[in-house]
Amino acid sequence: MHIYLVGGAVRDGLLNYPSSEKDWVVVGATPEQMVNLGFKPVGQDFPVFIHHKTGEEYALARTERKSGRGYKGFEFYTSTTVSLEDDLVRRDLTINAMAQDAEGNLVDPFDGQRDLELKVLRHVSDAFTEDPLRVLRVARFAARYCHLGFSIAPETMQLMKSIVAQGEMEFLVAERVWKETDRALQERSPDIFIEVLRQCGALKVLFPEVDSLFGVPQKANYHPEVDTGIHILMALQQSVKLSDSGAVRFSVLVHDLGKAITPESVLPSHRGHESRGLPLVKNICGRLGVPNEYRQLAMAVTEFHLHYHKALELRPETLLKLFNGIGAIRTPSKLVDFLHCCEADARGRTGFEDRDCPSTQYLTNALAAVFKTDISDLVAAGVNGAEIGRQLKQRQIGKLTEFKSNYDQ
Repeated sequence: MHIYLVGGAVRDGLLNYPSSEKDWVVVGATPEQMVNLGFKPVGQDFPVFIHHKTGEEYALARTERKSGRGYKGFEFYTSTTVSLEDDLVRRDLTINAMAQDAEGNLVDPFDGQRDLELKVLRHVSDAFTEDPLRVLRVARFAARYCHLGFSIAPETMQLMKSIVAQGEMEFLVAERVWKETDRALQERSPDIFIEVLRQCGALKVLFPEVDSLFGVPQKANYHPEVDTGIHILMALQQSVKLSDSGAVRFSVLVHDLGKAITPESVLPSHRGHESRGLPLVKNICGRLGVPNEYRQLAMAVTEFHLHYHKALELRPETLLKLFNGIGAIRTPSKLVDFLHCCEADARGRTGFEDRDCPSTQYLTNALAAVFKTDISDLVAAGVNGAEIGRQLKQRQIGKLTEFKSNYDQ
């Protein structure tokens, strides 16, 4: 039995790049031997085991053969005769097909270290085309390493286009699509993930609502970049500077979906795009199984992001409606995420990247004013039910009226 460190830990170790994952391949062992050594079996498709102390994954060396469509259309074969190279040749990129033995010696049969030096994302073999999930993975790695100067090998991009053209992307299960997307959104350059998917044609298949934004014009005085799709990419870039939250970045990605279905007769105006976008956001979240935390923020940002841009003009009643609408009265931290999304939107425009956003502090202070509302006298007087809710609302509006008056002065 021989155990090798593989994949991301090796790759990022050579790059001196932060990495939290550690995966292992075991060559020359049987499932029975692994269990006898105290490993816990968890793999459904092929034998994977969890180390009882570290919690890290150990997979038996395997080969695979395509037997159907999509990510799960494979038959796997494990045996004590399967070599390390047999296992590595089935991996996606050369930089992911390296291993280290117990002494730290590098095993690199497909020149992954050379491609790290060249800063190239290159497929290992033609078996790359058998798994459509690899299109998403390559796009994610492009988002991860773009800032280091990495690019996708032209021949690999051609294979990605071939996978899309053969209709393979349509057979990916939503869970896998979302998992890769969520991870990509939390990388250094999530905009590159979207750009790569668009370049190979996968964005139109997996995220047609986002793909439709490209080429849709906006008013140049508000959006000098004009193209709505370009605006979304720029806003994603800004979101990275503001927040590490996947929910924030996803919400920025989808907040303008309604602009894709603006009637051509009124372009480049997009009046009412917020309400038009809500069903589209709801649809994409349902289709991909997006977590509730992400969905709630995305819906709030889609519906209310123009309120942010006009915050200083809003009436006290409208301010209170905004705070209730985004859930900030119950959960104040929701305002922080909302503000990050809206700042990214405001700065995701050509020439506006470093603009001040006074709405952020204004809304922060306005919410603080709401929380100063005191109803202890109502409670002491036994007021309850709908009446206490009505009076609470009036007092909150009063606090916001006072806040706005002081601000204006």
